[in-house]
Amino acid sequence: MLYEITKRIIDVVGSIFCLIVFTPICVATAIAIEIESPGPVLADTPKRVGKNGKEFRLLKFRSMIPNAHNLLHTDPRFKKLLEEYKKSSYKLHDDPRVTKVGKFIRKHSIDEVPQFLNVLKGDMSLVGPRAYYPFELAEQQKKYLHTQKLVEEVLKVKPGVTGEWQVSGRSEINFDKRIEMDARYARKKSIFYDIIILAKTPGAMITGKGAV
Repeated sequence: MLYEITKRIIDVVGSIFCLIVFTPICVATAIAIEIESPGPVLADTPKRVGKNGKEFRLLKFRSMIPNAHNLLHTDPRFKKLLEEYKKSSYKLHDDPRVTKVGKFIRKHSIDEVPQFLNVLKGDMSLVGPRAYYPFELAEQQKKYLHTQKLVEEVLKVKPGVTGEWQVSGRSEINFDKRIEMDARYARKKSIFYDIIILAKTPGAMITGKGAV
């Protein structure tokens, strides 16, 4: 109980602080997105899976062309790209849908800043596992059968804005290794561990290591 209360206090205070600090960057990002690629400032993507399997709308700045997710799954031009997307643990290292502004904000995790609103709402935590897509979890568990138990552990905690895999190579880590790291985090549930991950996060944002 003490862990949950302390973690929630850190989440709320930390999110408010970060939203205030990042306000100028958010404004500049929104303007840059609109200038380069007119359309919604926030990404229109499917819901993610949160704690206990509850789905929620994750907020991110749009880093791709409008309607990118739907186009990937329905436009014949992206058929090969969709196949590559599924084979590479639902991450693409050379995605033609990403805009110039999008490439920069993804590299430095600026696109993730709106997620602090998800934290305030209670759908997410500052630190936690990745927030997976429902179809991603379903397909990857078929590919990696041994991960089913790990997924159950991961869904016992809230997903995070940052986490162990994000500061340890991020998208360079395949699903089976990533879910192992997420499950290990879910088992530890330590405020001290959260602080260590938070301390490593700025460095990962600045260098952009493993970002796509």
